[in-house]
Amino acid sequence: MRAVSLVPSLTEAVARTVPGVLAGATDWCAHPAGLDVVRVGGTKNPQVERIVSLAPDLVIANEEENRAPDLDALRAAGVEVLVTEVRTVPQAFGELARVLAACGARSRPRWLDEAEETWSALAPPARRRTAVVPVWRRPWRVLGRDTFAGDVLARLGVDHLYAGHPDRYPKVTAEELRAARPDLVVLPDEPYRFTAADGPDAFPGLPCALADGRHLTWYGPSLAGAPRVLGRALRAARR
Repeated sequence: MRAVSLVPSLTEAVARTVPGVLAGATDWCAHPAGLDVVRVGGTKNPQVERIVSLAPDLVIANEEENRAPDLDALRAAGVEVLVTEVRTVPQAFGELARVLAACGARSRPRWLDEAEETWSALAPPARRRTAVVPVWRRPWRVLGRDTFAGDVLARLGVDHLYAGHPDRYPKVTAEELRAARPDLVVLPDEPYRFTAADGPDAFPGLPCALADGRHLTWYGPSLAGAPRVLGRALRAARR
């Protein structure tokens, strides 16, 4: 089995579970550290010809992360493409199991069981808070409807205020975000790298939580530690 992954979180899951299967991955596939495979461009601009030249048995993709024209081009070249859809935590577990089985995993990995057990054992949040969750700046974009990260936060007691927006990642001005009067602002370090010096400055007087983007948006081995890591960040939110 030779696979190419166009999804960073799935790259980590496959590399950890079935070492040696991956022949290629995107430039953004940073985990596991030291992954030695051919790099095939970005998630939004993969090098189709280079992928085809690797003669993969399977290309792993995601309906949100990857563009349909690129996946169609791979299929036209005779490459099998497995497209995942992950918009909730339970859906992530199902799709991870499907991907790993397609990549030749002989059994369900222990890390996946541990991640599912961790999320199943979560106690109901002691209180609920509202938030806005920017994912980009210049222009500002936030989590909208039907997102994996939104479901992660909801399970941790944080209801983001644009969950009912018709767009999944609506463009909203900073003025509108402040006027929404959230209890806090969640600022992940990916896809835009928000930091203590870049992000909180736009929300004076509002508590800001700097969140690890991998634990908020990735569905893979990081899921097991996500409640702990994100919970700590949410508790540390500062004005």
